Amino acid sequence: MADRLAGVRLAPYTTLRMGGRARAFVEARSEDELVEAVADADRNGEPVLILGGGSNLVVSDEGFDGLVVRAASTGVEIADDGQVAVQAGEDWDALVARCVAEELAGVECLSGIPGLVGSTPIQNVGAYGQDVSQTVTAVRVYDRMTGEICDLTASQCGFAYRYSAFKADPGRHVVLAVTYSLTRSVLSGPVAYKELAVRLGVEIGDRVPLAEAREAVLALRRGKGMVLDPHDPDTRSAGSFFTNPVLDAAAAADLELRAPGHPRWDMPDGAVKVPAAWLIENAGFPKGYEKGRVRISTKHTLALTNPTGEAGAAELLALAREVRDGVREKFGVTLVNEPVMVGLALGE
Repeated sequence: MADRLAGVRLAPYTTLRMGGRARAFVEARSEDELVEAVADADRNGEPVLILGGGSNLVVSDEGFDGLVVRAASTGVEIADDGQVAVQAGEDWDALVARCVAEELAGVECLSGIPGLVGSTPIQNVGAYGQDVSQTVTAVRVYDRMTGEICDLTASQCGFAYRYSAFKADPGRHVVLAVTYSLTRSVLSGPVAYKELAVRLGVEIGDRVPLAEAREAVLALRRGKGMVLDPHDPDTRSAGSFFTNPVLDAAAAADLELRAPGHPRWDMPDGAVKVPAAWLIENAGFPKGYEKGRVRISTKHTLALTNPTGEAGAAELLALAREVRDGVREKFGVTLVNEPVMVGLALGE
């Protein structure tokens, strides 16, 4: 059984550097310890928060009145056929770097994303034309409802844009390990994102050496303050705070009337995906927009930051609500938060 600590501050465990104290805290260094800690808390009726890298998390200033279990299990197994089985507590970007070095293609455009492997299927992590639903083949979980450990197939994970079955029922499953099916190749997958293609000097659909794809993605992310750097206050964030809204045909037509020619990506059935960053900036919230001790990143309007590390979660949510309400008033589109909220909510 892992050691149980009391009153641990959660702020240092989040990239936003926000969050009060946990009533109890356990660091689970193996799959068995992770299951044991959660199962024991469930038997005792104790609330549980699973903590990974803290990069997609906003924790209330009051903290968490229950047990926080930090996933710290490690282990990577790479098979000859490109199947990569990884424990939940492994650092995601370190895994991507290793895959690139070992000439395994399929996750190179997900370079520089902070957090742990266990969180990737929950959020269906994606960037620059790739997301993990393209490569995940199995997710090993502890089912808190049945008390069993099982392996879910990709189809059982219910993947959609920045969404999965784990988000639909957030308290049920604890991710223990993830298996990705990668391709043995010295070249990346086809470049599918215009900004990345421009950076690489290639056309959409071209393939480039894996290391070149990784470095280009890292450069783009650094330029947006999206690679963790203790010397860059813009990286004290939870990454993109809002998801890009997907509008049905009627809502898309309404937005076209309000903002003719706005940027968009066409989706099936007449729907469109609209860049949230464009909506935010054109609703009057530019890069660097401040509200007390929090601000919009000076590099990217999608990130809300805690530049001094001294602001509280309540301050961040006040800025988030101001941005959301301003976008809704001007464009009739309601932005939805991407980070997981603990002990607070953005509200209506």
